[in-house]
Amino acid sequence: MPRALVVDDERNIRDLVKVYLVAAGFEVDEAADGPTAVEMVAQWQYDAVVLDIMLPGADGAEVCRRIRETSDVPVVMLTARDTEADKVGLLDAGADDYVTKPFSPPELVARVRAAVRRYRGSQASADHAVLRAGGLVLDPAAHEVSVDGEPVVLTAKEFAILEVMMCQPGIVLTRRQILDAAWGFSDFVDERGVDVHVRHLREKLGDDAASPRFIETVRGVGYRFKKDAR
Repeated sequence: MPRALVVDDERNIRDLVKVYLVAAGFEVDEAADGPTAVEMVAQWQYDAVVLDIMLPGADGAEVCRRIRETSDVPVVMLTARDTEADKVGLLDAGADDYVTKPFSPPELVARVRAAVRRYRGSQASADHAVLRAGGLVLDPAAHEVSVDGEPVVLTAKEFAILEVMMCQPGIVLTRRQILDAAWGFSDFVDERGVDVHVRHLREKLGDDAASPRFIETVRGVGYRFKKDAR
């Protein structure tokens, strides 16, 4: 049974989301503030987190950033904000998807279930061989990445993007190709979202976009994993 954490300071919202998630087969825990949510994610294993953007103690974006320091669990945000800048901000914070308030509970459940499927799918790629390129090692079975022997913590999306590119060294992948391979589908993430995730990925790998060791930008097209990565 998948386990979800619902984080919202409004009890009626938590109750509503919990009813629908339980009906969909989830075990559900609750938190009413940001610091509690961060502690619970660190202590327990969750398959998804439903996180409100407006929270006491720390807003949802900050909570998501703190969760990303230790976990790649899918995070679906609840927010009343719907501008492009807001979307990019949530991606920057590490969110996987979002639903605007007032929201449709069935739609929220569908997005949570899709996020869980993608997450479990990335974890279940045990039939894939370990990928190596210079000092970079990606182990799909263990869902682990290291650079020059040092472990690197990636989100599920960052891991999926890196795996897609490492499997096709020297091949230019458009943003749409990366989006389709890493997300499957999502109304939330657009092609600009790929740039945000690649930027985060480069930062974690210690890769300089101006003089790349692993990931090259092909202007006007997309990205390419270097064939001669060192």
